[in-house]
Amino acid sequence: MNQTIKVSKSWWEKSAEALPSIKSEVPGPNSNAMHAKTIRYMKGLSSQVKLFPVCFEEGYGISLTDIDGNRYLDFSSGIYVASLGHCHPKISEAISFWAKKLMNAHDFTTPIKEKLMEKFASILPGKLNAIQLYSDGASAVESAIRAARAISGKHEFISTYRDFHGKTMAAVSCARMYRGDTLSYGPTRAPGFYMVPRPDPYRPLWTKENGTIDTDAYIRFYEQFLTEATVGNVSAFVLEPAQGWAGSIFPPEDFFGKLKNLCEKYNILLYDDEVLAGMGRTGEWLTLNHWDVVPDIVTLGKSLGNGFPVTAMIVREENAEALEKISASSSYGGNPMACAAALASIEVIEDEGILENVREVGKFFMKRMIKIKEQHPIVGDVKGKGFLLGIELVKDKNTKEPFEEAGKLVYQKAFRKGLAWIPAGHILRMSPPLIMNEKFASLGLDIIEEAIAEVEKEFGY
Repeated sequence: MNQTIKVSKSWWEKSAEALPSIKSEVPGPNSNAMHAKTIRYMKGLSSQVKLFPVCFEEGYGISLTDIDGNRYLDFSSGIYVASLGHCHPKISEAISFWAKKLMNAHDFTTPIKEKLMEKFASILPGKLNAIQLYSDGASAVESAIRAARAISGKHEFISTYRDFHGKTMAAVSCARMYRGDTLSYGPTRAPGFYMVPRPDPYRPLWTKENGTIDTDAYIRFYEQFLTEATVGNVSAFVLEPAQGWAGSIFPPEDFFGKLKNLCEKYNILLYDDEVLAGMGRTGEWLTLNHWDVVPDIVTLGKSLGNGFPVTAMIVREENAEALEKISASSSYGGNPMACAAALASIEVIEDEGILENVREVGKFFMKRMIKIKEQHPIVGDVKGKGFLLGIELVKDKNTKEPFEEAGKLVYQKAFRKGLAWIPAGHILRMSPPLIMNEKFASLGLDIIEEAIAEVEKEFGY
């Protein structure tokens, strides 16, 4: 059986002393040399690496160390992945135990898998308890789309502007395909996939007389779209509960309840893609829990294994037969190491009071970010719940024109000061490890605010 160790909630704090610690110009000489060698062969790197090509060799808790010995405060979690801290001792031990005992047995039952299934059923709302496991988010999304078709007997899908669901064909057809190069994800969207505007409170398409966003107008448009743009064969609405890639954008509080009502009216499934936002990132197991809406399909990933590749696709109990119809299993999904990582991660969230910490420190984050917004002319908006956060930079608070040049510079300047984090064009994204306390939350925001002030000065504000 799985053997895990007892770990103190403060396991990471000693390693975080004196963070950040920058000893050289960064990226340093060793990072530059290693990166130059690597990119002779490694292609297609992310924007964050292109903007700041540092080479990491160690991570522990909320810290990352590069090969030049510089130590950074982590505000990225490996892009929402190592959410319980790098190399959490309990999770590392659980993976190691099964790596030495049984690494793969295809989709046969194992003791650790049985324990994980029971644990999943205990934390998910409603009757979301028909589960299949995968090794990456896109695979889970592709499987969810096939499951939706099997459940509904319909084939069309509607997703929303600026959502992100993965980089395989059906997954990317649910998202923006144009990236400045028409061949990036083209040449065309898969048949039967449509996109509609998503309500963004800071940049609304429709507003009420008082200037606030009009959620009902979006729902009316969706209803008209069903009639005018589809062939009336829509299987599911596919949405992130909060948009990560787009810059930590949350919908109005009344949106998902109204969308669920629309789905029920037209017998359309609600598919909640929580690969990025789930597993405690916003202070709930599912971010959709904030609005008391239970979806028909859920995908989980990133934080699920705290760095070990494991994802899940889950449907309601009454639709379990659909997973039998679509040949849902995979070569690596549900291997004992993956199950151990997921189970240990869930246990850590429970044992260490992670959800409570995220809610409380998340309030601190937002309070401080609001002050930053009030004090800086290029900060147009701040957004987030828990530890899924964003700061939107604009050239003018009245016109709200995106300030992408500033976004790149603030990202680079803060990184040079010792903050490892994520760019999103003009929106600065933050996804700190969920174990972080107010002390280090404040430290990270200090670095960001200092970088913003320097950029404002450079641009003459």
